[in-house]
Amino acid sequence: MDDSPPRTRIQARNRESILDAALEVFSQHGFRGATLDQIAEGAGLSKPNLLYYFPSKDAIHEALLSQLLDAWLDPLRELDEAGEPVDEVLTYVRRKLAMSRDFPRESRLFAGEILRGAPRLRTAIEGELRDLVAEKAVVLTRWMDEGRIARLHPVHLIFSIWALTQHYADFEAQVSGVLGQGSDPYDDAADYLRTLFTRLLAP
Repeated sequence: MDDSPPRTRIQARNRESILDAALEVFSQHGFRGATLDQIAEGAGLSKPNLLYYFPSKDAIHEALLSQLLDAWLDPLRELDEAGEPVDEVLTYVRRKLAMSRDFPRESRLFAGEILRGAPRLRTAIEGELRDLVAEKAVVLTRWMDEGRIARLHPVHLIFSIWALTQHYADFEAQVSGVLGQGSDPYDDAADYLRTLFTRLLAP
């Protein structure tokens, strides 16, 4: 139970400003390259004012990651065992691609944490995330056993969805460099991934 006093509107706004600025800084520079001075400047606050809300860079980073993990797991949680198998997988692909389009900074923050060995997310990855993937792997395997989708390794199928959707956010500079500045890859990506997974999943 949180016994801390309720925040005022100004405090809540300042805290959100800090987290938004930190998200930008961490996604651009990584954890090691980010500084409290950069975050404070982005939030429009002095460094002492920032430290009133968060005692360290680590505390800000941890707060961002804790917010992010739930949002990142939601699309997989929503894969419905009572639904039509191919439609459910394609919907999951579409939701993951939409997250890359709408939340690229969050995707890069998550990727940066994983590349660092997941020091702050390891417990969640080896617990909550592993359990969720195992639960959905059972659903996928049952659909395969019923002949409703092709026989594939269910966990590697999930990995491939992560790789093929998060790529567009995590490697945005590469994507835009190859396709050309100003182009929006997401419509073409959605069509491509729908075709790819429809064919892959066909029994």
